Amino acid sequence: MDYQTILFEKTGTDGAVGLLTLNRPEKLNAWTYEMRDELLDAMDQVNNDPNMGAMVITGAGRGFCAGADIGAMFKTRLDDDGPKRPSTSASWVKAVRAAKPMIAAINGACVGVGLTQILPCDFIMASDKAKFSCAFVKMGVVTELASSHYLVQRMGWGNASEAALTARTIEGAEAVQLGLADRLVGHDSLVDEAVALADVMAQNPSRQLRMVKELLTQNGSEADLDTILARETTALELAYKSPEHKEAVNAFMEKRKPDFRKVVE
Repeated sequence: MDYQTILFEKTGTDGAVGLLTLNRPEKLNAWTYEMRDELLDAMDQVNNDPNMGAMVITGAGRGFCAGADIGAMFKTRLDDDGPKRPSTSASWVKAVRAAKPMIAAINGACVGVGLTQILPCDFIMASDKAKFSCAFVKMGVVTELASSHYLVQRMGWGNASEAALTARTIEGAEAVQLGLADRLVGHDSLVDEAVALADVMAQNPSRQLRMVKELLTQNGSEADLDTILARETTALELAYKSPEHKEAVNAFMEKRKPDFRKVVE
């Protein structure tokens, strides 16, 4: 795919990290269907490359993503002759949760769908210039991309309700305090620190990383302990039989660093 709205590059140790950059800086990287499709394609590149183990998503210019492109998205939906495209909220959320580890590096405004598209990510790193807003009610719509679930999981009931019902702007430092983001870093070092964290994750076996993500997805809000234990037991039995587990044990016994990249998934 020839990308028009994002940039994609390999970075990190031996190109183990994919860097996905929203690239419509003149519009603060306002979200479009094309951007969504290109992001999914780039994610597939990382997922299908055995030499890559994680990815970082960030934005070009002053902002991360200022929300949906109002003209391209909302206005055309209101027009009778505007293009209609089916909702693919489920496919985005499921793609992020099924993908290799994904870190969001928020460099500026992160509004509406700019915010909700990153909530399923494994880690959200915010620069000291980041600004978040769950702005949906101000546009006369409601939260989407499973954000009514992920906001509560990340922030707790009260903080999630306040963020979604006021639609106010939350600065980066407060976002970390409230649980909306996971770490605050200096603006100039944001991408470097996000890539460094992704690089650490990428050195672990991709199969097991994705299995752990699936367990967190399934069990994060599961109340039945028997179900939780059963899922973990099933995954652990598969892991014990995997070549990655064998490589890890052999490397430990031989006092060397395991090479999970030589293991074919």
